[in-house]
Amino acid sequence: MEDDLAELFPGDRGVLEPAVRRVFVHVLQRRFLQADRNRDEWTVLLDNQQLIESRLNDLFVRLVVDHERGVAYKQQVRSDELEMPILLRDAPYTRSETLVLVHLRTVFQRESAAGEPAARVDIEDVEQTVMSYFADADGDTARRQRSIRKAMDRLARDGIVDEETTGRFRISPLVEIVLSAEKLRELRDWLRAQSDPSGAGAAASIPSGDVFDDDDVDDDPEDDVDEEFAL
Repeated sequence: MEDDLAELFPGDRGVLEPAVRRVFVHVLQRRFLQADRNRDEWTVLLDNQQLIESRLNDLFVRLVVDHERGVAYKQQVRSDELEMPILLRDAPYTRSETLVLVHLRTVFQRESAAGEPAARVDIEDVEQTVMSYFADADGDTARRQRSIRKAMDRLARDGIVDEETTGRFRISPLVEIVLSAEKLRELRDWLRAQSDPSGAGAAASIPSGDVFDDDDVDDDPEDDVDEEFAL
């Protein structure tokens, strides 16, 4: 069957069907492939999971398929024992994005525990809560609001929030993957230390940067092949 596959372009030596190739590229290009947003691609992925995994493994990349949440994503394989070239570039979230994530994850956790089928937030609620995390050095109110809205824009591109109506967002279960319960607790402890009126937490630094990094920011994550989200 592979010998009979027609060339898609001059010199084509690929052996995957066109639909499978497109999903393979989709997985490489984007942070997540979601079942509810990409129904056709999700079906192709599941039907050809072993083939796609094999191609990714050839690149020292692992495919993770979370059936419960209906999401697939890639991870760079790293080893201290075997030399592996690094294909994927970490693109950790900025400080503002991390603070927004903490709030979104907290709301999602609370609503899930209450048995709500979906967690939703208003942009005003996000701004009010997240701005309380900022320090005086973070600028005036307008600058902080711009920073928060820019963070929401990126998280919307990543599929972590979905703007259902103007200023009203549904929080995706992806937030649990991006920000684990353990990391959420760590960041909450950090925030409490920062707000300690006794000053005991004044010198505390944000937890080590597998989620947060001010310098490594990707403005359009869907267009980059060499990236993975930082867990």
